[in-house]
Amino acid sequence: MTTVYFIRHAKPDYNNHDDMSRELSNKGLQDRKLVTGFLLDKHIDIILSSPYKRAVDTIAGFAEFALRIIGTVSERKYFYY
Repeated sequence: MTTVYFIRHAKPDYNNHDDMSRELSNKGLQDRKLVTGFLLDKHIDIILSSPYKRAVDTIAGFAEFALRIIGTVSERKYFYY
């Protein structure tokens, strides 16, 4: 059986107005620890991420060996609110 985890980036710092390089806020950095804690003991073979800094930073704590950046991954392209 395959298990898929979908994780949205942690809270970004909106003081940075450049969407691509927007880093995580202090709250986002705290929440990243929760995400890492949840996923650290899971057997994860591959992690796909958008190239946005906040997305990569959210999963960086457990993704260093399995991470693949996918330039076309974006909820704006695939999901509608």
